[in-house]
Amino acid sequence: MDKKTLIKNLNGDLANELSAITQYITYAAKATGPYRPQLAAFFLEEVADEQLHAQYLANKIVALGGEPATVASPVPEAASNRAMLEAVLAAEREAVANYTERAREADDFGDKGLAVQLEDMVRDESGHSEETERILRDWPL
Repeated sequence: MDKKTLIKNLNGDLANELSAITQYITYAAKATGPYRPQLAAFFLEEVADEQLHAQYLANKIVALGGEPATVASPVPEAASNRAMLEAVLAAEREAVANYTERAREADDFGDKGLAVQLEDMVRDESGHSEETERILRDWPL
């Protein structure tokens, strides 16, 4: 794994984290119905973790000599609470897969600190994914 490719891949992850922040804030505003307060709170609670991930990635990209991404990946449109939860679940699962791969890349590159941090981020995103799965489990279609 060369440094240029690692920076490029980390920038993709950063764009996804910026998207997640926007996604959670937007979905909190769009939540409706009798569970609106709980859903809005759930979405907003995730913003802090995603912001910490984005800040770490931006700092690491700079430390590696790169320029951090400033444009978020597109946020999936969702017209219902269920669609928002499903979009969040898909994004969290993608983050788990991406950070798992990135941790391997960091190991190959020889940056153990980055690999460990990325593994911690896998744990965070796995927790988000599991919580979203539990909310969706008995959610009406």
